[in-house]
Amino acid sequence: MDFDLEMTDALLSTTRSVRKRLDTERPVPRSIIEECIGLSQQAPTGTNSQGWRWIIVEDKAKRERLAEIYRMAAGGYLAGQEEMAKESGDQQTTRVIDSASFLADNLQNMPVHVIPCLEGKPPEGTPIMGITAMMASIFPAVWSFQLALRARGLGSCITSLHLMNAHLSAELLGIPDDIMQVALLPVGFTKGTDFKTAKRPPPSSIIHYDQW
Repeated sequence: MDFDLEMTDALLSTTRSVRKRLDTERPVPRSIIEECIGLSQQAPTGTNSQGWRWIIVEDKAKRERLAEIYRMAAGGYLAGQEEMAKESGDQQTTRVIDSASFLADNLQNMPVHVIPCLEGKPPEGTPIMGITAMMASIFPAVWSFQLALRARGLGSCITSLHLMNAHLSAELLGIPDDIMQVALLPVGFTKGTDFKTAKRPPPSSIIHYDQW
C-alpha cells in the first residue's frame, strides 16, 4: 500500500485543537460523525477489549447544560493558567488560554458535543499500569476520530474540565455507573482549512537513546 506521504504528513502535522474557528452556524450531519467513529474503531485497544462508547449530544438544551457544567471548573482553572503564562512570557500558551476561554464562553453554541467513553472504571488504588492501559484503550480512537474529522473539513479539540463534575453530566445524559467519560469534544465544520504546524522543539531535544 503506497501512501501519499506529503498528504499524510500534512494531516498529522496540521490537525490542530480548533475552538475559535468552529462554525457554529453550519449543522454537522450524523452520517459524518458515524463515519468518523467507524474509522476510529480500527484503533488498538488493550487486550482487544473494544470498550469504546460514544455519546453524541445534538440537543440544544443539553448542550447548554453541558456548557454550564464545563464552566463550573473552567473559570478558576483558566484564570490561573493565564496568569502563569503571562508571568512566564509564553505567548503561545497565552494564545491557547485565550482560545480556551473563548470555548468556555461559547461551548453551548458548538453544533455537536462528542463525549468518548470507556466501559469500566478503575477501582480506587488501581496501579499506574492499569490506568495507563485503560487510557491507551480509548485515546488512540479519539485521535483517529479527530484525524478523520480533519480530513473531511471539520475540527475539534479535546477538553476535560467537565469531568470535574462528571456526575452531573452522567445524570444529564443517563450514563450508566460502569461507563467512564474521558473527554468532551466540541465538533463543527471549520472556517477555512488552512491550518499550519505549531512551533515545537526539535525531536533531538526530547529523545534519549538507551538511557536518560
